[in-house]
Amino acid sequence: MKFLMLDLDTLRPDHLGCYGYYRHTSPNLDAIASDGMRFDNYHCSDAPCLPSRASLVTGSFGIHNGAINHGDTTADLRIFGEGRDFHDSVLENNLFFLFRRAGFYTATISSFAERHSSYWFNAGFHEVINCGERGDETADEVLSLTMKWLESNKERDNWFLHINMWDPHTPYRAPAEMGNPFADSPMPEWITPEVFEKHKKHVGPHSVNELGMYWDTSPVGYPRQAGKASTIKELKDVIDNYDCDILYMDSRIGKIIDYLKQNDFYDDCAIIVTSDHGENMGELGIYSEHGTADEITTRIPMIIKWPGMRTGVDKGLHYSLDLLPTLAEIFGLPSYQYWDGKSYAPTLLKGADCGREYLVVSQGSHVCQRSVRFDHYIYIHTYHDGYHLFPREMLFDLQNDYHEQYNLADTHPELCEKACRYLVNWLHDMMMTSRTDSDPMWTVIREGGPYHAKGNLPQYCERLEKTGRKAGAEKLRKIHPEEFRH
Repeated sequence: MKFLMLDLDTLRPDHLGCYGYYRHTSPNLDAIASDGMRFDNYHCSDAPCLPSRASLVTGSFGIHNGAINHGDTTADLRIFGEGRDFHDSVLENNLFFLFRRAGFYTATISSFAERHSSYWFNAGFHEVINCGERGDETADEVLSLTMKWLESNKERDNWFLHINMWDPHTPYRAPAEMGNPFADSPMPEWITPEVFEKHKKHVGPHSVNELGMYWDTSPVGYPRQAGKASTIKELKDVIDNYDCDILYMDSRIGKIIDYLKQNDFYDDCAIIVTSDHGENMGELGIYSEHGTADEITTRIPMIIKWPGMRTGVDKGLHYSLDLLPTLAEIFGLPSYQYWDGKSYAPTLLKGADCGREYLVVSQGSHVCQRSVRFDHYIYIHTYHDGYHLFPREMLFDLQNDYHEQYNLADTHPELCEKACRYLVNWLHDMMMTSRTDSDPMWTVIREGGPYHAKGNLPQYCERLEKTGRKAGAEKLRKIHPEEFRH
């Protein structure tokens, strides 16, 4: 059997045709979805990039594996500590070693481990092919290496190939000759002129005024990556360029699929399509970033095409860390005591509903938030606002307000109480099953806050004052006085 995993960075599912997007961004991914099972309510447990893949690979929440940040202590997996054997059992029971145990030759084409100095990611692979550009490589570069690998291994049985493409991640990098296929396609309807004016007043990194996080300059060599959007037309270009990167990446995936079909591999090949996180495009006033624990950042695509298994659409709530126990059950392999995931193998085998009652999703790199996804709501609890002036509690009705414009926390305290009960029970269960006595979220706060928020506030407040947002600067100075003591 042959197994292909397409690990596509920064891909929000509602910008794919198979998830209902109005633009033609993903014909090849859509075709895979039509041959498999599409999961509609699939989330990374911990965002963004490094924490998400740490949870995916270890099958455990960030509160257990310790990697919830992009820097400082909590950017590393916790050491196993007392009881570690000759081999680290967490890594020996990770996602990629599972394929080894199932009899697959395992290979990856990815620069993720080098990008984040997270070399645990390579555990379990027989073969690691690093593009060497730390996530700045294009889909064409990944495609070239993929084709060479497929051609060299086409006679091999039972291989698992993991492919990492980065194009929807900033800076947007689709080739100039592609032009803009979406030039005549309208803006998303929810971003009205009134909403845009509100967003221009947003205080916090990655607003329309500072698409580069705290600054408004475009990176050299990336003409598709704007530094700011002062007009609706400029804002449309931002969204168009994100979609162009998805379309560009999808077209290269199409070439891989064509190769599989031409060599009679496709029908018997299992394919997983997923991402590490989504990308806010206006939600919570944030553009071109994945810096919160909201629905848009944590919801990810999951498509599984597996010969002989069920096809269709699953609506249950799942985490990306549920993949490990799911595969273990399908392969007939034993579970591991430190996995937090719950198998949804019966969904693939029988079409059964294996969805969870609720999810708890976290962010510790741009803000410190834990959120509860339940019913058709998301409740967001903020511990460190990442300079966005978020209130402590936010509640959004995703059925009627998917783009998170109307905070219902004050008008629906009973729903906040319900979510808080879920959060407290989850936290209790996590700490009772932890191998340490600490919650890494509090380590982040003790060490000065999320990595992407540290050390930038004084200069950012000066910029706020120069761009008509003086009141926001004054609030930030009051909320974060520790940033001005040095």
